Amino acid sequence: QVQLVESGGGLVQPGGSLRLSCIASGFTFSTADMSWYCQAPGKERALVAAISSTGRSTSYVDSVKGRFTISRDNAKNTVYLQMNSLKPEDTAVYYCKALRYGIVHWGQGTQVTVSL
Repeated sequence: QVQLVESGGGLVQPGGSLRLSCIASGFTFSTADMSWYCQAPGKERALVAAISSTGRSTSYVDSVKGRFTISRDNAKNTVYLQMNSLKPEDTAVYYCKALRYGIVHWGQGTQVTVSL
């Protein structure tokens, strides 16, 4: 059974940092391209960052470039999203996604709130 479990969300002040983690199980993690999405209230789920199965290739949406870093540890079946210089507009539920051989799996999401 495939599972993706996110953690690390919370309430942080503007300018602060958070590190999200997504632990995968039930499939060979090193064969999956991984990504992070966010969904703010009233908005569609949107891609934030992606990383290839080997970790050699990463990509980011323009609004987070230079602030967020996606990484993975295939030995730990975990993908991370380091979020720095957080802004109120980063407030959203953040989801981890796995794409493997055309099949998509989602985690349950973790809430990130950036506010004074």
